[in-house]
Amino acid sequence: MKNSTRRVFMLQVAAGSSLIAVGAAQAQTVPMVNEKDAQPMAMGYAADTTKVDAKKFPKHTAAQKCANCALYSGKADAASGPCGIFPGKAVSSNGWCSAYSKKA
Repeated sequence: MKNSTRRVFMLQVAAGSSLIAVGAAQAQTVPMVNEKDAQPMAMGYAADTTKVDAKKFPKHTAAQKCANCALYSGKADAASGPCGIFPGKAVSSNGWCSAYSKKA
């Protein structure tokens, strides 16, 4: 009887570990901001900082990127990450919007 209980326990541990790993992976997956949505358009968001309209945003420089913005909370070496301006969405680390504020 003990072998059966141990076997059941080990199967439950293995299944639980798999569910935790899947849940953690899903929690890190956040949809990207769509440049064509109303809020990103209003903020002048561009997924590529080199494609920002210089006439519309004359203070923009190519060195300004989401990755070095104070509102960006993604990892520095990540391709994308969360932004305080677009809750629940990820922005390109190479992107830019008019709310850009250089990290201190």
